[in-house]
Amino acid sequence: MALAVLKSRALNGMEAPEVTVEVHLANGLPAFAIVGLPETEVKESKDRVRAALQNARFDFPAQKITVNLAPADLPKESGRFDLPIALGILAASGQIPADTLDQYEFAGELSLSGELRPIRGALAMTYAICRSTNNSSNNARAFMLPKANANEAALVSDARIYPAESLLQVCAHFAGVDPESKISTHRSQIQSEAPRYPDFSDVKGQLQVKRALEVAAAGNHSVLLMGPPGTGKSMLASRFPGILPGMTEQQALESAAVQSLSSGFSLSRWKQRPYRSPHHTASAVALVGGGSTPRPGEISLAHHGVLFLDELPEFDRKVLEVLREPLESGHIHISRAAKQADFPARFQLISAMNPCPCGYLGHFNNKCRCTPDAVSRYQGKISGPLLDRIDMQIQVPALPHADLLRQSDGETSQAIQERVERAFERQIARQNKANNLLSTKEIDQLCETDAAAGQLLRNAMLKLNWSARAYHRVLKVARTIADLANTNEIQQNHVAEAIQYRRALREP
Repeated sequence: MALAVLKSRALNGMEAPEVTVEVHLANGLPAFAIVGLPETEVKESKDRVRAALQNARFDFPAQKITVNLAPADLPKESGRFDLPIALGILAASGQIPADTLDQYEFAGELSLSGELRPIRGALAMTYAICRSTNNSSNNARAFMLPKANANEAALVSDARIYPAESLLQVCAHFAGVDPESKISTHRSQIQSEAPRYPDFSDVKGQLQVKRALEVAAAGNHSVLLMGPPGTGKSMLASRFPGILPGMTEQQALESAAVQSLSSGFSLSRWKQRPYRSPHHTASAVALVGGGSTPRPGEISLAHHGVLFLDELPEFDRKVLEVLREPLESGHIHISRAAKQADFPARFQLISAMNPCPCGYLGHFNNKCRCTPDAVSRYQGKISGPLLDRIDMQIQVPALPHADLLRQSDGETSQAIQERVERAFERQIARQNKANNLLSTKEIDQLCETDAAAGQLLRNAMLKLNWSARAYHRVLKVARTIADLANTNEIQQNHVAEAIQYRRALREP
């Protein structure tokens, strides 16, 4: 047989389009060509495949070998095509049977000795195989890939995973001479352990801030914490994932798929909310993703989790402005001259900042010596449009030493999370999503206020000069506070509390 056809997958953002690997052997001077828009890593597979076949004691055909990766207009990158190319050469030259190859898809990078090395994006590829429109869940192809990626790929419950350690093991599986040489399907090895996060009981005092974070967790609201150094802003943010509602299977799978596109996913993080805290020197590409081959950035790696931006004014203003669209839409579309990619970015923003350049504005010991102009310039580094998109702006005051020493251990994360879960369940039963995701029409239908609450909200809007977006965000926060109080109608005290959560910084 001079032609062999196998299936594999490319990566394009979160998508994993199908790639047909065609290997043709022809008479003529020995040559090895790969066509189909391969990038450097794919072109280099010629040398890896040749060495792997020879070291595995297979015959490398002294013929003209042409490998076509179709479709031709889809860029191909990474070494994941090594395995299907090697198997295609063996099948085309008659060294392994080719009658069952069409029942599988293949991906794996080969070492020179023929060992299979882990690949990037295994979970995304497995997920694409199972939801392919060309295959039903009953006859979808099996996926053969390196053993190091097996646990990650097996997170997709309907997938048939065949893990292999080497090219020889794969060939023995298809040769079928010895039944014991057949590779067994791999099952997920997830252990049902509760995720572990730092506990809120470690934070002494700051009861008002903890209450605000409870509201934020219940309604998926973004938060800005502002206060002097050492008041516990970073400590509170690191404990925030521990009070969020538990992840669903779908959310956990989406989050794991994004992480598999970057540095791989570990089963120890299954159903654990991502917590990303990039340094303030991070670039816009590092934050939103990009590159010649687009990869997810910090906002996508925080999908269904928390993105914590400490020292917010120290970030470059252009970097912060890229957050505006993802905060509204929940995804990021990256466009390059030859490539486009779309990544999910449904993250919860927790940011922190000092109130002034020295950090001690409003401190009880009056340390601050910053001029009003310096304070205004410092806080002005955060643009009005971005500030308008942050639902809750909270003061984190410095506690006097005597009060701090008298404070006993606070409430545990578990106790707070139980209240958050109950409030979130009310939202799911009512609108099947968090309050922060309500549209304008849904706000009119679901955020009904009593007469006193409505009047208070209108007065606040006029006095504080809110935008329509700010008005709606305060109303959604009030809806969450009412859910925590287990009431259907938004009352005056709920609105009053929500208004207080937008007065830490200048009014937009």
